[in-house]
Amino acid sequence: MITTLVSNDAEIVWKDCLKIIREHISEQSYKTWFEPILPYRLIGKKLIIQVPSQFFYEWLEDNYVKVLRKALDFSLGREGQLEYSIVIDSGNKNRNQPTISVELPNSGKQLQKTEKEEKSNRIKNPFDLKELTFSNVDSFLNKNYSFDNFIEGDCNRLARAASYAVAEKPSVTSFNPLMIYGGVGLGKTHLVHAIGNKIKEKVGSDKKVLYVSSEKFTSQFINAIKENSLQDFMSFYMQVDVLILDDVQFLSGKEKTQETFFHIFNHLHQSGKQIVMTSDRPPKDLVGVEDRLLSRFKWGLTADLQTPDLETRIAIIQKKLQHENLDVDFEVVEYLAHCIDSNVRELEGVMISLIAQASLNRKTIDIELAKSTLNHIVTSSEKDVSIDSIISVVTDHYNVRIADLKGKTRLRNIVIPRQVAMYLAKDLTQLSLKSIGYHFGGRDHSTVIHAIQTVNDLMDTDKEVDKAVKALLQRFKK
Repeated sequence: MITTLVSNDAEIVWKDCLKIIREHISEQSYKTWFEPILPYRLIGKKLIIQVPSQFFYEWLEDNYVKVLRKALDFSLGREGQLEYSIVIDSGNKNRNQPTISVELPNSGKQLQKTEKEEKSNRIKNPFDLKELTFSNVDSFLNKNYSFDNFIEGDCNRLARAASYAVAEKPSVTSFNPLMIYGGVGLGKTHLVHAIGNKIKEKVGSDKKVLYVSSEKFTSQFINAIKENSLQDFMSFYMQVDVLILDDVQFLSGKEKTQETFFHIFNHLHQSGKQIVMTSDRPPKDLVGVEDRLLSRFKWGLTADLQTPDLETRIAIIQKKLQHENLDVDFEVVEYLAHCIDSNVRELEGVMISLIAQASLNRKTIDIELAKSTLNHIVTSSEKDVSIDSIISVVTDHYNVRIADLKGKTRLRNIVIPRQVAMYLAKDLTQLSLKSIGYHFGGRDHSTVIHAIQTVNDLMDTDKEVDKAVKALLQRFKK
């Protein structure tokens, strides 16, 4: 079995190699791609080095073969050879793959820094900063989100506890990656920002924490390809100690972006770095995401956020009022908690409107003001029915599960409610057919068209369906 004991001769030779390498690449590339390498053994003119992953080895071969050849020429002569030993378990450095032999091209010539090479060594920061260093890169965390102002309840207890454990000991717990999923406005983004903020706030913490949305990650990746700076893009992300990727479902269908994230994920995970992700659905329901990525999403812990129960909603309202130094009768609090039961974000929005109404009009927050404020909000947004509310009402009417409605089952008692929900979504929202299909398990627009036509036909021939659809429509158009 190969061990990680470093041969003195190998260490001397590798130090000589690094002197040459450092002269021909940027400081940041040196830190990212050469500092993690360990010299392992020297056998004659053959130097064996240890690298942290298969992708790491492939990247060196694709991007640094010339400078490696030059370094070997300097330290071992033209006959020098290089082999790689790949660590496959960051928790146990004694487990390695067999060494990989490579033929580096002989080069007796001195490599000159051409203008093109010099330009390629200048780091292009994906975040549009002048230099690619974490000393001047914002973590993009919202400091308003913390564990102290996150209200815990039965609906979110597991996700909150796991998030706190990760924040206390990033990459030490078995929650790596940590995947938090749930519907809109339930607190996913709050929790992941709280993780990042707590890590950053620790005394003496030097962790490099980065929050990025999937859309921004994709945009950066596309720009890196356009500007021929993919190497810099990869180097940047491989420096991160804690990577927080929000709304991972938006990677769906983006094959090249997924491939790049796959390599970054592998490198960070094998290097003992923490990965945190959010999604609007569990990994098994992520349509258009490669199986190899999905399998990695399941390596750690997947925790869901559910719609807050009445007690949690009451606690959220009371916390908001306490923050604003307002004393409000419990009757008003309970009324609001009963009326707004969809998600935390909507509940907080109503509270902001209510407090603003009271402040601007110099009124006391009582039950009448609460009713007036809610009526105003419902009236102004009644045409903006959400697809989540449609799905919720339909599943409640037909007594079926949301997971079944979005799933693949073809049982009639599920298919009819699913088609009715699609019909209502087309009638009550401004969403495209493609967008509607996306919310029903990633179905295509032709399936939505078929569902709408089927419901239209059934309303002409089946009195029960006609009665149900009209009753459901009436609930939204009151």
